[in-house]
Amino acid sequence: MIALIFYSLIGAGLLALLVILALRQRGAVEGSGEQFAQARQSLVTLRSGLLGANAVERIFDPRDWNFIQAGTSAEIHDLFLAERKRISLLWVSRLRGEIRNLMHFHLGYSRLHGKLELETEIRLAWDFALLLSACRALEVLLYLRGPYGAPGMVGITAGAAARVCATSEQSLGLLSPLSKDAFRRDSAEGGAAV
Repeated sequence: MIALIFYSLIGAGLLALLVILALRQRGAVEGSGEQFAQARQSLVTLRSGLLGANAVERIFDPRDWNFIQAGTSAEIHDLFLAERKRISLLWVSRLRGEIRNLMHFHLGYSRLHGKLELETEIRLAWDFALLLSACRALEVLLYLRGPYGAPGMVGITAGAAARVCATSEQSLGLLSPLSKDAFRRDSAEGGAAV
């Protein structure tokens, strides 16, 4: 009787394992177009939104704080600093997330494509590691000292992110699918055209 219960429990466990594996959602296939599209979207978000010409300057501009300090109450000072701190922390968090998306893309594609130069990929991996560390350090500084406590670190982080974007854009360009015109240019005279 004990053996029957034992074997029944093992069978039920195996059946449950099979059901879990069957219902599990499958992730994106490595090297899929979805990952490529996400990496492109991360680049667009970084370039035009998070690292845009005025975004970083406006979020961390001390002139706003000077204006608020000039003629408002302490309650408004506190509210302004709290909101600006929240916005700056959201900016760093979003920056780190988009950089992580690019990093995961490069981890998957660097193994699949021989067009990528080893030196570029090593430099990019180093930049990713430094940038993610800088984002964490900046997050801690902003949390402890507020949005105006680390202006130099903000500039360094934004500059490093811009470099990573440029290198990633170059790598994505190497991985872009060829257009129909590229095939036509490569066709021999009188040869078949696609």
